[in-house]
Amino acid sequence: MSTSTLLAVLIPVAVVLVLVGIAVWMLRRRRRLQDRFGPEYERTVESKGSRHAADSELREREVRHDNLDIRELPAEERHRYADAWTGVQQRFVDRPQGAVSQADDLITRLMRDRGYPTAGYEQQLRELSVEHGRTLEHYRAAHEVNVRSGNGQATTEELRGAMVHYRALFDELVGTTR
Repeated sequence: MSTSTLLAVLIPVAVVLVLVGIAVWMLRRRRRLQDRFGPEYERTVESKGSRHAADSELREREVRHDNLDIRELPAEERHRYADAWTGVQQRFVDRPQGAVSQADDLITRLMRDRGYPTAGYEQQLRELSVEHGRTLEHYRAAHEVNVRSGNGQATTEELRGAMVHYRALFDELVGTTR
């Protein structure tokens, strides 16, 4: 077999192998993003219009998140937050709207104390999505009820549901669940 024939066979085979390697690498990277972000992955695909754009957005979130100084809470702070949460729950009986608003404020303070930026709701969602993507729907649902409650448009049952949703994120942020 001549050198030119050998090259004519080996070059296309090498190109195909490189392309297969790149495809496998990209699929693994996408799978990692899907596993890490959970339901937030599909939500981002939908909002961005393509998987490629969503992958890029989620990788940017990871980079921003890696540059944050996120910290675990010491035991004393966890207990202080747990006591504050108990107080919010107790106030729900007499003042459901106020308790839901206080739960939202408590989540924001907890995020700040852990090192998350708290400049705005959308920013909070982006930053939380990196480590808490599977719990983010709870936060969205609770926040939506809190906003409607501020306008006097939420029922007591919706307010109760918001407290349950806030609790799911609270537990994860304070470190009671993993």
